[in-house]
Amino acid sequence: MESPRKLYRIGELARLSGISPRTIDYYTGLGLLSPVKRSEGNYRLYNDETLERIRRIEQLKAQKFTLEEIREKFAAINRVTPDEQVTRKLADLHDHLTLLEREVKELEPALDQLKPQQAKRLFRALTPQTAACVEALLLLLNKSNLM
Repeated sequence: MESPRKLYRIGELARLSGISPRTIDYYTGLGLLSPVKRSEGNYRLYNDETLERIRRIEQLKAQKFTLEEIREKFAAINRVTPDEQVTRKLADLHDHLTLLEREVKELEPALDQLKPQQAKRLFRALTPQTAACVEALLLLLNKSNLM
């Protein structure tokens, strides 16, 4: 049996998110947040997804996005189908992998300068995790190309 989801009143949400209730009201007024439902006492109730959304808003603000740009981003995400989301994520991962490959090539001269013991320690520490990640990404990318 599924446990009931935790719902937060605005004060609880503010405390958990580290922003003021007034800011939550402001974000709600802008359409960035919306309560899940209202309590019998007519309090607005928010859920864990709202908490994650606030954290995302604050991250985007720290990256110098305006609230209007953030609202547009959220609206675009809501218009995207799950298949498009997966495709976008795979494309982002492919771009990131390409960047990592470039960075590794830039490091090759420095790696060639390492003494054998230094190289062994470095590759022992990095290789298992890196190889597993690269292999998983390549499998995902090849799978998406087949579709």
